[in-house]
Amino acid sequence: MADVLLAVGTNKGLFLARRRGGGDWEFDPAPHFNAQAVYSVALDTREPAPRILVGGVSSHWGPSVFHSDDLGRTWTEPASPAVRFPEDTGTSLERVWQLHPSAAEPGVVYAGTEPAALYRSEDRGESFSLVRPLWEHPTRSRWVPGGGGEGLHTILTDARDARAVTVAVSAAGVFRTQDGGGSWSPSNSGVGADFLPGPDPEFGQCVHKIARDAADPDRLYLQNHWGVYRSDDAGAHWTDIGEGLPTTFGFAVAAHPHRGDTAYLFPVTADTDRVPAGRRCRVFRTADAGRTWEPLSAGLPQEDHYGIVLRDALCTDDADPAGVYFGTRNGELYASADDGESWRLLASHLPDVLCVRAAVVG
Repeated sequence: MADVLLAVGTNKGLFLARRRGGGDWEFDPAPHFNAQAVYSVALDTREPAPRILVGGVSSHWGPSVFHSDDLGRTWTEPASPAVRFPEDTGTSLERVWQLHPSAAEPGVVYAGTEPAALYRSEDRGESFSLVRPLWEHPTRSRWVPGGGGEGLHTILTDARDARAVTVAVSAAGVFRTQDGGGSWSPSNSGVGADFLPGPDPEFGQCVHKIARDAADPDRLYLQNHWGVYRSDDAGAHWTDIGEGLPTTFGFAVAAHPHRGDTAYLFPVTADTDRVPAGRRCRVFRTADAGRTWEPLSAGLPQEDHYGIVLRDALCTDDADPAGVYFGTRNGELYASADDGESWRLLASHLPDVLCVRAAVVG
């Protein structure tokens, strides 16, 4: 088995664990960025060496982006903020919701922020520049914050075309560019927004997360505020695939790293009752692109459970066989080494888990 690094961002620091070959998981003795809320982590495994990128928020010093090139032994923070709003925007950074190494361009890293904006780095996250055409989009004045704030929380790049980027904003919906960020179009056709007056609004949906299929890059899976959807044309149109789930409300969605048509969800009872569906700790998996869903619960708690999974707290690694991981708001961390068939508890009593990332590093 490959060496895997696991990064768990919580409301009170970053926890790192390592599994070497077929051995057990070894956690660092103490959290990194103690007392900081870690909303985003990226594990950039591209050449020349693995880099961990962290978006942390200190209650005293504010938000920042840190990086480590030695798997967390030491950390670097830029002398001036890596992500900041230009003075003419009249706003300031609250947090970095997403850090995403480009699938098509070596050295390029994107960041998604609150207030909702997209930033681009060409030096592996040392410095970032605002993508102004999205910030200045003509619909922006009508974007509104979701329950967690107005955050750009999802970034998807296309390994086939560096100019194609898809983002999601709560609560503005999905936006796509096909010219490297020069222009952006809403891409929400078919996605519901029950809280808006129109039946099919162009934008304004509260998209919670999007994941790309492993085999078909044009196939995307979307977890909405209410509703689960699939697109087969890179987000131009969306189809409801929520039938068979106990509820279509939730935050997280993740795709299998190698197997096409396979994705994972963690359903939540309702927006007004944020507990696991049926108060049962279950991950749901589709192996046929959303036509059917099956619950996965072997090794998970069987008693009433109240810890939900946030949008970036469910992930897969790129090992073979693939690992699947999730963390809950009550501080539990679970892992599966067999595509989700069975689970084990890796840690409990952690702070509120905000994000989880895993990748092969050796």
